[in-house]
Amino acid sequence: MDTFRLDGRRALVTGGSKGIGAGLARGLAEAGADIVLVARGQQELEQTRDELRTTGREIGICASDLSQTDAIEGTFQQIVQEHGPIDILVNNAGTTRRSPAHELSLEDWQLVLEINLTAVFALSRAFARERISSKRSGKIINIGSLLSSTARQDNAPYAASKGGILLLTKALSVDWAPHHIFVNAIGPGFINTPLTRPLVENPEFNEWVLGRCPMGRWGNPKDLTGAAVFLASAASDFVTGQMIYVDGGWLARF
Repeated sequence: MDTFRLDGRRALVTGGSKGIGAGLARGLAEAGADIVLVARGQQELEQTRDELRTTGREIGICASDLSQTDAIEGTFQQIVQEHGPIDILVNNAGTTRRSPAHELSLEDWQLVLEINLTAVFALSRAFARERISSKRSGKIINIGSLLSSTARQDNAPYAASKGGILLLTKALSVDWAPHHIFVNAIGPGFINTPLTRPLVENPEFNEWVLGRCPMGRWGNPKDLTGAAVFLASAASDFVTGQMIYVDGGWLARF
């Protein structure tokens, strides 16, 4: 269906050099979008850029540390100047610090909130300002988590940040609906990526995931691309303020 095509649009994907971010970028490119990848590592960005060029789309890169939130507005303006207007923003970059809450340092708490929540707001605000000033519509896709709706032991800052993503998504969707800026989120389940590979290879944890997930398997980044293309495209032009969980039924199971 043509309403799912993204031809003539450009998507910025944070944390786009590997894992879920790279998978989402590929899915959007295969649907017709040009891509700008943002991540900290220049070498990984270049490698992913070269891999994504097989889609035939224009692939740009920008090495940036999103924990430096004061610089995000300027970074976004630079991206627009170098690569052109951004029509789709995918806020995927994130981090975590695992610890019992009573042993967690405030520095670790602040780092997780800064990257997972404050940076998302700052980049979304920069995106919205450009869209509003140019009188153009836009699509924002935030990446949440199962921990947007529930919690696991030793993950207080991550759960707080991803719970914040759920409500930030709703709040921004209300503020920016008059400007035709759609704000939605995807909540991945347990996804097999290089980052989670040690958990996949841990027999006890792997058994727990497989036994708990109704579909009986880990997800992979490709499982998320359908939801991303839908939320980025005209097919979702009456959908805003929502989080779509792509979790193999995880949250549905008691």
